[in-house]
Amino acid sequence: MASGNRILFLTPLDEGAAFTSLREDGFILSFSQDPSVIETILLEDTPDLVALDLATLSPESQRPFVQRCKELQLPVLALVPQESRSSFDLTLAVEDFILRPLQDDELRARVRRILWRTGSWNSGQVIRVGDLVIDQERYEVSVAGRKAILTFKEYQLLCLLASNPGRVYSRETLLNRIWGYDFFGGTRTVDVHIRRVRSKIEDAHHLFIETVHNVGYRFQGV
Repeated sequence: MASGNRILFLTPLDEGAAFTSLREDGFILSFSQDPSVIETILLEDTPDLVALDLATLSPESQRPFVQRCKELQLPVLALVPQESRSSFDLTLAVEDFILRPLQDDELRARVRRILWRTGSWNSGQVIRVGDLVIDQERYEVSVAGRKAILTFKEYQLLCLLASNPGRVYSRETLLNRIWGYDFFGGTRTVDVHIRRVRSKIEDAHHLFIETVHNVGYRFQGV
């Protein structure tokens, strides 16, 4: 369970099931229909993520709002109405976007992804997949009680994959996500690190990372 990450939803719509799932995960949710509320938020209530329903702003107001959020160091998840998906501005500098109506599993995954990428994810999160346990508070990984010693890059790769079981990540995506867009190494770097992670957490009874031929990798849920 996440522990206390705050999300500000700027939306006039109540999508109860998706919000209930986030609350059950321990997220603290607040709601407003007025985007200008970001200017008056008290320090102790500062959100870790702003979920902006684009329907609350005119097209010409969206870019200045996102820019203001960046100045305030507030990552933005855009909520895009289905009927507006063809006109969504892909150059809008949001961290990610999701189509509305919201699907709870997808919303939870995208929220976690943004918080993890921006360094806001609460480190008390423990990821458990079968016998694999990743304690993000202690930066410890164990399989069936046996501790695995990973380098930081190996650890980052494993956390990303294990946090999104079933999702296929291309080598290019993993390279950009873990090493950054300015990294000059090739995708072979990803293969080498995946092989090292496997050697440390897998055996005949524990197979976690699946190779997707000609694409990349995905984590197998148990």
